[in-house]
Amino acid sequence: MRGLTFSFLLFLSAFSAVFAQKYSNEFLAIGVGADAYGMGNAVVASADGVSAAYWNPAGLVGVKSWLEVSAMHSEFFAGIAKYDYVGLAHAVNDRSAVGLSFIRFGVDDIPNTTQLIDNNGVINYDNITTFTAGDYAFLGTYSSKLKVEGMSIGGTVKVVYRKVGDFAKAWGFGLDAGWKYQVNKTWRFGVVARDMTSTFNAWVFNLDPEMQQVFLATKNEIPSNGLELTLPRIIMASACQFDLGKKGLNLAAEIDLDLTTDGKRNTLISGAPFSIDPHMGIQFGFRDIVKLRGGISSIQSFSRMDNSTYWGVQPNIGLGISIKGFHLDYAFTRLGDADANFYTHIFSIKFKLAKPKNAMK
Repeated sequence: MRGLTFSFLLFLSAFSAVFAQKYSNEFLAIGVGADAYGMGNAVVASADGVSAAYWNPAGLVGVKSWLEVSAMHSEFFAGIAKYDYVGLAHAVNDRSAVGLSFIRFGVDDIPNTTQLIDNNGVINYDNITTFTAGDYAFLGTYSSKLKVEGMSIGGTVKVVYRKVGDFAKAWGFGLDAGWKYQVNKTWRFGVVARDMTSTFNAWVFNLDPEMQQVFLATKNEIPSNGLELTLPRIIMASACQFDLGKKGLNLAAEIDLDLTTDGKRNTLISGAPFSIDPHMGIQFGFRDIVKLRGGISSIQSFSRMDNSTYWGVQPNIGLGISIKGFHLDYAFTRLGDADANFYTHIFSIKFKLAKPKNAMK
């Protein structure tokens, strides 16, 4: 049993090429920004700030400030896993913008119990060490307006680094592309091709002979170097916004359709090789100062003990407050299975900076 804990965590964190083609780089599908979570992550057509670098690179041209900064921290599974995001965006001119984003999903201080029992068969707790399993992504984004009024395109280059202690690491590379069209003040449409050329992770394992013996003794397969692919995902989105009278009230709504290409998934429309996962959100606002959000996502089928099935959804609610270029967003959402009680609070901030007076022109 001494290698079981380690092997299981290595399986969850490293996702060797043999086992995890479908869910490769799933940490990049979690999302960024509490404002998006409150909308059920249905923001591909409406994203127009720094977080658009993640959601739809074509929307980054909505950044009008010299510098726009966003940050988010959240924790999963009672704080065991930590998820962090930082984004920067800069308006190059009135027609283009650039952005840099960083995402980390990691589990720290994981016990390595492979040497718990020494060569003499004696349990020695001093032999327990710890390691970190972390996934890192660096995103560079460029967006530009087209000649057609209200239309823009954008692209994101992704560099992925994944590391499991000193035992395994991987480097990956991928591309996202986005298109956005704001028809008028009411309607917006967006399309994003994530991992459009397939994103790869090249895994390299570094297990010494003693560690390999632990794997064999516990009947675990020794992982080998390999290539892991993340197949393309297409997201199509439609959004609308209306003014409610003359008192500064407004209403916005969006629906997104995620089309995956990696085989049958547990989604509302499930098939092979394509599955479609719809999610939607609605937002009430008052003069862009206060925003109340709600959304649903992860519409899935579940089985009971008697083999009957039922449909479950993930509910999301959120609140946003904006004061002179500073935005504070909050979301209350449920993580994990749509019928599980893993609720969490998520906060994110965003602020806009003007060009320093002493900056070079």
